[in-house]
Amino acid sequence: MSKKLNTVHGEELVKLAIQALEDVKANDIQIIDVREKHSLTDYMIIATGTSNRQINAMLEKVREVVKAHGAQPLGEEGKGDSDWVLLDLNDVIVHMMTAAARQFYDLERLWQGAEQSRAADGKHHNPENAHEYSEKLKDRE
Repeated sequence: MSKKLNTVHGEELVKLAIQALEDVKANDIQIIDVREKHSLTDYMIIATGTSNRQINAMLEKVREVVKAHGAQPLGEEGKGDSDWVLLDLNDVIVHMMTAAARQFYDLERLWQGAEQSRAADGKHHNPENAHEYSEKLKDRE
């Protein structure tokens, strides 16, 4: 029996994950383009949840949406009552964290220098933080 190949990749997968996160009210969603910095993935998405329960809902929603579009997650880390949950979608790695964990691990600083942008949904961030990359993604829809 052959394994079904992912039918969505890269930027399309980023769009699907962002929409799923926004659907469950994730906060401060950030996209980091690591194609020039890392060979294991193309993009990282970091999003904040207000509680472990919300983080689990974020995980479930992203998994559900990408699977509905033919993508098969490669793995998950930190389920349950963890403050940091990771979903590996091969081209995209989604980090879902509490505010305290996000501040402590500071992945944005770690990946400083990689192209970063905030999701375009203004209710989660200050519009001054928006980056042209978010606009590029929206223009391709």
